[in-house]
Amino acid sequence: MGAYILRRLLLIIPTLLGIMLLNFIIIQVAPGGPVEQAIAQLTGEGVGITERVTRTGAGETLSGTAPGQQGAHRVYRGAQGLDPAFIRELEVRFGFDKPLHERFLRMMRSYLLFDFGQSFFRDRAVVQLILDKMPVSISLGIWTTLLVYLISIPLGIAKAVRDGGRFDI
Repeated sequence: MGAYILRRLLLIIPTLLGIMLLNFIIIQVAPGGPVEQAIAQLTGEGVGITERVTRTGAGETLSGTAPGQQGAHRVYRGAQGLDPAFIRELEVRFGFDKPLHERFLRMMRSYLLFDFGQSFFRDRAVVQLILDKMPVSISLGIWTTLLVYLISIPLGIAKAVRDGGRFDI
């Protein structure tokens, strides 16, 4: 029994790494990252979710390089007419100048040190935002657990007592 529990606990590590890697890849591939948002704010385009969803045409990011620019880096649809040095500065600021594996390892190191960085929307430390919302989350979790057990335990007992009866079926 002890070996089984130890094995299951050790399987948490590769499972968690796999989930983190999958989430990282999805976030990196999806359009609408921080560079695109900064460009949209600069150019005066709407960055509201309804505007991004209802807009048609090409995606927010295009693969490849821009004409006349050297080096393989992202080309942003909204960046037309902006200084390439400014776009490069944005990429450096948000870490998009580094390869994927380096960004993933840096993210994992930060998570292990509980350094979640700054919120771009609230301009505060993410850890502080989590701590601010923790009492409400704990309260909701406790009340939900109590409610679930207050309903499920009596229903389970009733089902066990009336085994094979109409309530059980």
